Amino acid sequence: MKNILIKFTNLILVVILLASCSEDYLDVNVDPNNPSTVSPDLILPTAMKYTADVIQGSRRANTLGNLMMYNWSQADGYSWYTNEFNYLVNTSFYRGIFNDSYSEPLTQYQILENLEDEEYVYYVAIAKIMQSYHFQLLVDFYGDVPYFEALQRGAEATPAYDDAQEIYDDLIIELTSAIDLIDNAVETAIVPGNDDIIFGGEMHDWKAFANTIKMRILTRQIDMTGRTAYIQDEVNAIIAEGSGFITGDVGVNPGYLQEEGKQNPTWNTYGWDVGGTAAMDNDATCASDYIITYLQGLNDPRIDYIYEQPATGHLGVPQGLLAHEYDNPVVDAYVADLVSNIGPGILKSPNMDAIIFTLAESYFNQAEAALTITGLGNAQTLYENGIQASFDCLGAPGAATYISQPVGFVAWGIGGISNKELIITQKWIAMNGITAEQSWFDYSRTGYPRNLPISRQASTTDRPVRIYWPSGEVSANGGNLPDQPDAFTAKIFWAL
Repeated sequence: MKNILIKFTNLILVVILLASCSEDYLDVNVDPNNPSTVSPDLILPTAMKYTADVIQGSRRANTLGNLMMYNWSQADGYSWYTNEFNYLVNTSFYRGIFNDSYSEPLTQYQILENLEDEEYVYYVAIAKIMQSYHFQLLVDFYGDVPYFEALQRGAEATPAYDDAQEIYDDLIIELTSAIDLIDNAVETAIVPGNDDIIFGGEMHDWKAFANTIKMRILTRQIDMTGRTAYIQDEVNAIIAEGSGFITGDVGVNPGYLQEEGKQNPTWNTYGWDVGGTAAMDNDATCASDYIITYLQGLNDPRIDYIYEQPATGHLGVPQGLLAHEYDNPVVDAYVADLVSNIGPGILKSPNMDAIIFTLAESYFNQAEAALTITGLGNAQTLYENGIQASFDCLGAPGAATYISQPVGFVAWGIGGISNKELIITQKWIAMNGITAEQSWFDYSRTGYPRNLPISRQASTTDRPVRIYWPSGEVSANGGNLPDQPDAFTAKIFWAL
């Protein structure tokens, strides 16, 4: 994306203050089936701000991904991640991913999608793209979810649960429709401006993002039997459309500031408050021992950007240590001042963009697909572009030197490591701390990175492969809710 720094205008200020000061903000009497009562330029930035919160907010997608993928652990003196380390998946576990997705961004995007005035066609197209973004995430976390009957409010208060693969297929159709709307917009169509806090109204960028989401959807299915021809056809359509893929990290920024209630959500949770005092999560959250050793073994300079380096050197903590184990054999070895907390490449500033899709992931998705699908280019080049994009995202130097070293899990074509495993492993490193849920989905699908440890508190042989539909759905929509699947064995359809 173009890194647009949008001034905190009075209009946006009002929207964000409303959104940050009241969890009931979306309970106002705005009928998605009566969009004429709302102003699109107010709804759009609010929806996008909510998108950022679903990914980067406390106990949301990125947090869960980092803990599931052994990127993060816990410093001595804290009991922050007990449920995560025990893999205690129940109907309360990370329920905000489901509840907030539907009640906040998806509801707002639905209001925009229902706009009938052709002058708002660009808003409709953006809404379709962002709804597709969210619904794919919901499928990847939960499998079957309400889709075709969802978001209709009074029209369907208890929507049916739809087949996950049918949703995936329809998302491709919706994304194609969004591109068509942009291409065929009337001359009088209103082009979003500062209210588009992702791309600043650059509609070509929105088409490229739609294609990039398509590629994520298609790559997720790349190992499925009988899907190769479908994926090839859809890739051919993307290439023929001509807008390509994103050319930078995609981030949301409503005008984050170092002021109370206005900081970037990642910084606000894992960084420092407006007075410079470290958040509790900042001290509590640190690297695992495994990831520190892994990055050091690859001579990976990103280690100093993904993780803070204490004066005594990098130190990670085994995931799931019990209280009495922290001081054995060395007392206070794992206190917050001595461990590697979240680093400066992740926590850049309180006004940094909230990243929702990285350029690195886009390249890695293309690289994996290019192993079996034609037309995308050279898989090695795409893979190396992914590493470069990861370095750039973190602000780390030395990508070319890193790529050129003859080290397994870095250099292309090293014996004993398949190209697919190489791509997925480097993608895991690149997603660390940013959009780590994507690595969890990849692990469920491929088993890579290989030999990834599990928490010492786990009573299972591996990490979960999904999370449960939340308790609110059980009580409010129980008649449509399928039986809860086994969180450790019932994989999402693309991983079967």
